[in-house]
Parts: sequence; structure tokens; C-alpha cells
Amino acid sequence: MARILIAEDDDALRSMCARALAADGHRVEVARDGGEALDLVTREQGRFDLLLADIRMPIMDGIALALAAARDFPDLVILLMTGYADQRERAQGLDALVHDVINKPFPLAALRGAVNEALAVKARG
Repeated sequence: MARILIAEDDDALRSMCARALAADGHRVEVARDGGEALDLVTREQGRFDLLLADIRMPIMDGIALALAAARDFPDLVILLMTGYADQRERAQGLDALVHDVINKPFPLAALRGAVNEALAVKARG
């Protein structure tokens, strides 16, 4: 399956997403903020199939993370998630870099569907 990096500052949500995606057979790594995620992506030379990142995080938000990751690793598929309408609006200008934005709160089925759809697009690409 896919190698996925989750960047989420909320411990419970990060853990829930990681468990759900690992249960689907994906190899999942996690970061507590955008800075930690960018360090990991860079250290791993972009060898992730998908970056799932919250928009609103300390250190570096998900939009700054998406911009940096897409610049350095253009083949990395990026999904953002947010519970804030204004943050979703900020992400709308990133259509060329970000595959989709998932609205929080979301059921695990919606997360799995968004991840599977993003990975399918990568496989076709």
C-alpha cells in the first residue's frame, strides 16, 4: 500500500487517522506540526505517496508546509484538512498543489475515501 505522512497537532485526531490508515494497510508516519513534517519529508527525500496535513498548526501551518513540500517534491500528493471555513478559503488558491481539502470533523469513511481517491489519481498520473 501507500506510505503516508500525517501532520496534525491534535494528538487524538492524529492518532485516530494514523490507526485508521494503518488498518487499511498503509505505512503511516506522523508529525505534530508543519515544521516537524517538513523535516521528515526532507530527510526522507520526499519518499511519501501522500501528505495529509492540518491547515492550522503551530510552527508551520499546513499551507506553508504544502507550498514547501510541493516546491521540493512535486510528485507528492497533498491533502489538507481543516475545521475552519476561512482556512479552507486560504487553500482554494492552491488547487495546482493540493489535491483536496477535507472538512473537519469527518467520519473515518470520508478520510479513507479522500485518501484512496488521492492515491488513485497519483497511480494514474
